[in-house]
Order: sequence, then C-alpha cells, then structure tokens
Amino acid sequence: MRPLLARGHALASWDCLAGSRLSYAAPALTLSHITSSAKPDNLAMTFSIEAANAALNALTDDHNGQTLGQAKAIKNLRLDGDTVALDVVLGYPCASTHALWVERIKAALAPVAPGMAVHATVKTEITAHSVQGGTQRIEGVKNIIAVASGKGGVGKSTTAVNLALALSAEGARVGVLDADIYGPSVPTMMGLVGKPEVVDGKYMKPMVNHGLQVISMGFLVRPDDAVIWRGPMATQALDQLLRQTKWDDLDYLIVDMPPGTGDIQLSLSQRVPLTGAVVVTTPQDIALIDARKGVRMFEKVSVPILGLIENMAVYCCPNCGHMEHIFGADGGQAMAQDMGLNYLGALPLNKGIREQADSGTPTVAADANSDIAQLYRGVALKVAAQVAQKARDYSGKFPSIKVSSAT
Repeated sequence: MRPLLARGHALASWDCLAGSRLSYAAPALTLSHITSSAKPDNLAMTFSIEAANAALNALTDDHNGQTLGQAKAIKNLRLDGDTVALDVVLGYPCASTHALWVERIKAALAPVAPGMAVHATVKTEITAHSVQGGTQRIEGVKNIIAVASGKGGVGKSTTAVNLALALSAEGARVGVLDADIYGPSVPTMMGLVGKPEVVDGKYMKPMVNHGLQVISMGFLVRPDDAVIWRGPMATQALDQLLRQTKWDDLDYLIVDMPPGTGDIQLSLSQRVPLTGAVVVTTPQDIALIDARKGVRMFEKVSVPILGLIENMAVYCCPNCGHMEHIFGADGGQAMAQDMGLNYLGALPLNKGIREQADSGTPTVAADANSDIAQLYRGVALKVAAQVAQKARDYSGKFPSIKVSSAT
C-alpha cells in the first residue's frame, strides 16, 4: 500500500483495501511545539544559524514537491538561550500535518543542534493567486477552484462538497458555488433549505451549514421546477450568483461546474477568475474520453489544471472484503500520466458516501475520522498545496488611477 505522507507520519491501513493503492493518512494531533530536555551550557556556542537554515530549507513538502527553501517557509529562525525557535509559514491549510512538520523539523535540526531544545510553530498564510487574464476578481474571495467533469454521473458534486469540507477541516474558510443551473444538487447534499437573505437590496448572503458558505440556484426555485433557459440566460444567472453574493472572507470558493464542455462551461471558464481547476473522472474509458475534453477546454482558456481525481476507483464488499474494479482499474492514473497532470488520488465507490450526501451531511462532516474522510482530506491537501505554488496576485496592492479632464 502506498502511503500518502512521508515516513514518520502515523499511517493506518484500510483493511478491506489491503493490497490496493487506496490508502489514507490518519490525522495527526495538532501540536505547536516539541521540546527536548537536554540543555548543556556550551550548546549555544557551537550552534550555527546558517547550518540550521540550510538543514530546514532542504526539507521537502510531500504534497507539492517544493522544499521549504523554495517556498520561503522558514521564518524568524533564532536562538533563544539554549532553544532553537522558528516559525514555518505554509501557503495552504494543513492542520492535520502540523505534528508531522514539527517532528521533521526536530529531526532535521538534530545533527546541527545536538541536544538543544526546538520550539517550532507551524502557521498558515493563504493569499490570493493569479487568475486568467481578462477576468475581474470577486470581492471577499481569495481563490476560486473549479471542480469539473467532461460528463455527468462521475460523482463530481459529491466530490466537490467533500473537497470543500476537507479544506475547511484543515483550517481554511471555504464556500461552495453550485453552478449546475439545470440540476442543482448542492442544497440537498449540504442539508440546506429556504432562500438566502438579501442585504442592501442587492446582495445575497450565502446560506451556511457544516462551516461552509453556499449559494445555489436551488435556493431560488422550487425543488420540482425545471429551469428552462438557453445558454446566455443561464450564464448570466451564474454570473449574478457569483458576483451578487456577499462572500465573507473566503480562502477558497469551490465551484461545482455543470457537467460537459458546452457553451455554459466555456463561458464560465472565461468569465470566472479561476485560480485553477480540478477534473473528476471514473476509470472507465467512456468517462475518460470526456474528461480529456474537459482538460483541453481549460487549457484553451488558460486555466491551470491543478490535477485529476479518480472517483469510484474500486468497490469493496462490506461483507467479505472482496475488491472489484467495477469501472476498470487505474484509468484515471494512466490518463493523468499521459497528459502530464497531477494525480490527486483515488476515491472508492461506497454506499456510505451516497447515503451521507443524500442525508445532507456529506462524509467529511458526517464521519470526520473515517477512512474515506481521510482520503478526501488527502486530496484536499494536494489541491491546496498546488494552489500555493501558483504565482501570487498583487493587483489589490496597487492603487487605482483615474484620469479626468480636469487633470
């Protein structure tokens, strides 16, 4: 079984998936520091800040392949008496890995600071990252991530809400925009009913449940009403949902895209300021054909592909533990390798995922410590780490310049 995280992290096995490539990393207890007790008087005299900095900068982040030096993550490295103190500032939420980072830091410093105490604090600073040209940023939102599929029926919406919940569980402020105008399912999955509150006669307040801010066309029409709109009308409605919602300081807005690669999807990709896109597929050939089209669409409008998620990768019988690749084996992984995409992970075909989504409490919220919830969190960590590698957006740092006839 291939672990999601590096050696030294507490790993747990999924009994009925033994022998498969699906695995998960058990959540580590949040720990702000580890301190050793040995404090000889002459330790500080032999300590070198330069050597410590070099050892720390060489550590690699397993979620995106960057070293801490490349990420410029080591801050305030200093000697406080006989204690080496530092901050590690990461660009994405990763509460479940804080203890692992502290353990790795202590191990890296051991050769250059033998016997000295180590006080390391892991922090997160999520910033806005660059988007495709010609789009206008959304107030109250730092990064927008599209979750898309080339066709329906691959579990895109279920994956989107669990991804959002996993990012929230790791410490981020997250929202979900249900962009499937014709078949909005997010209200049901999130256990939300009613209409959003209107603010200042112009803006809607997003509905909130399970810690997520949510907006959907499903809040504005009756559940049994069909939305019979042509492409331009649907696109305009989505634009209004996006820009006339009063988002409250989001680190990430997850957009559950409509399935397919038609006019609505293309217009959204061109008009929404996307930091990146995640493509969801099943392993079967029919789904992979359309998933490739989805990838090409985003490439044509200059939206970075953060990676591919292979959903319904394996079914595990709850009675006997037999595993069956109902939709084929490793199709998504092979596609990712062929197209040069990041393979974000595989998720199982599981009755509980469906039942929990139908009940209004998706898996990550319903059973946060379950094996499957940890799979979603592993995928979320990789997605957020990929976003952190993108160029930062500094457009908000510069003042606007207005030219009038009087000047």
